Amino acid sequence: MFKTFKSILLVFLGVALFWSCESELELLPEDNRSTAEATFDSPEAYKQFLAKLYAGLSVSGQQGPAGDADLQGLDEGFSQYLRLYWMMQELTTEMAVIGWNDGTIKDLHAQNWTSGNEFIRTMYSRLMYQVALNNEFLRQTTPDLLDSRGVEGAERESILGYRAEARFLRALHYYHALDLFGNPPFVTEEDPIGAFLPEQIQSQELFDYIASELEAIENDISPVGSAEYGRANQAAVWMLQAKLYLNAEVYTGSPQYDKAMEYTQKVINTNYDLVDDYQKLFLADNDKNGAQQEIIFPITFDGNNTQSYGGMAFIIHAAVGGDMDPADFGVSSGWAGLRTTSALVEQFPGEAESDDNRALFFTEGQTKEINDISSFTDGYAVTKFKNVDVDGNPGKDSTGEFPDTDFPMFRLADAYLMYAEAHLQGGGGSLSEATNLINDLRERAYGDPSRNISESDLSLNFILDERARELYWEGHRRTDRIRFGVFSDRGVWPWKGNVPQGTTTGAHRDLMPIPASDLGVNTNLTQNPGY
Repeated sequence: MFKTFKSILLVFLGVALFWSCESELELLPEDNRSTAEATFDSPEAYKQFLAKLYAGLSVSGQQGPAGDADLQGLDEGFSQYLRLYWMMQELTTEMAVIGWNDGTIKDLHAQNWTSGNEFIRTMYSRLMYQVALNNEFLRQTTPDLLDSRGVEGAERESILGYRAEARFLRALHYYHALDLFGNPPFVTEEDPIGAFLPEQIQSQELFDYIASELEAIENDISPVGSAEYGRANQAAVWMLQAKLYLNAEVYTGSPQYDKAMEYTQKVINTNYDLVDDYQKLFLADNDKNGAQQEIIFPITFDGNNTQSYGGMAFIIHAAVGGDMDPADFGVSSGWAGLRTTSALVEQFPGEAESDDNRALFFTEGQTKEINDISSFTDGYAVTKFKNVDVDGNPGKDSTGEFPDTDFPMFRLADAYLMYAEAHLQGGGGSLSEATNLINDLRERAYGDPSRNISESDLSLNFILDERARELYWEGHRRTDRIRFGVFSDRGVWPWKGNVPQGTTTGAHRDLMPIPASDLGVNTNLTQNPGY
């Protein structure tokens, strides 16, 4: 489906993207555009456009793995959505360091980035690009336009369902923009097509908009159990609502833990269930080995059809180096970049030799402490994600370059942890249920109830640590630390602040800067404080 979308994309790039432009990272349209009427002359065209909206999370252009990029200005592999978002969420915390010297990449862990950081700038542009595509899809699927094209019956009903999915994806992108930038430019399908300077939305307004969009589509999107794997359903909507409300105090100044509890309970009361083996969640067959019963919303990858040097190719290849055998991870080579700090390792009792089967580290030839970030053997390597199935067979791409492993953006275990946190923050629920849910995770981790906790053990500090143990490298840590108040001016871990022992940084780093290049173009934008 992704391969057939290119002709459709050409119609819209020129009319959808120029409301946010940058001097160094330009979003350029292709020429030789068709017309909307010619493009939407078959029912398949609508689903192909929808496929592009989903594909924007996993690929970086029109052909893959490179050569026809969505964005210009940064290497196509670096400009991929998941790779950028993962870097924002994990490299900025104790979860990960990277040994490469590409541009300003090390500034992310050091927390000394500026408004000129090219990776932050490209994340911003990727978000705006995806919002633009979703806006255009919604413009092209209004009831009036469907009437004018003679679209009716089952086909029309399907397209109206696609609109709910597009609104979910747009809400997801705006949620990421809210979380990272706070006050981004804001445009919907109601705004005019063409070049104009969008207004800047404030965090409270954007929070309210996302909440209203998710509430509006809750009953229009596919119920749990009826959507194709990889597409958003009601549980995905509820997970995003739960995350939005769990972080409401950060975004708006007013906590809404009761709403976080409401939507977390909706997720828990579905027929999703924990898979029996933690490692299955991060393998090449996690779409069918049982992990799919826990993964609520994945970013899907296929070694033959979604080829990119970002996404899971980056997360798996870059984590392999030193004495590690790439074949054990189902890839052709290691890129010798990503490791973790001792702060994560020490979350596990007994550290790397912990009985906790979530402690997935490679230690042979690696030191626990990092003396030189540029040296791959400084810091334990993380073996969490692999491009092999449960039997050890590699993914379907025979070159070993591009994995089949899906990225679990939302999964049930996170809902269990959110329930416990929301309860402790006064959001309702019960202490006994919160403790039972956490113990479900710990029994899976240890294989028996021997490390279960009691109700008196459950505290917010415990939850933050348990989130590290359960969810590391899954794109949550920066947001978690900010919510707990230990990201910038209070939290310390190795090499934060660019010193070996770590140090605090300015509280303004809880938000990323609006890119300087966009500020120079759009006079409606005001920089976040501190930059």
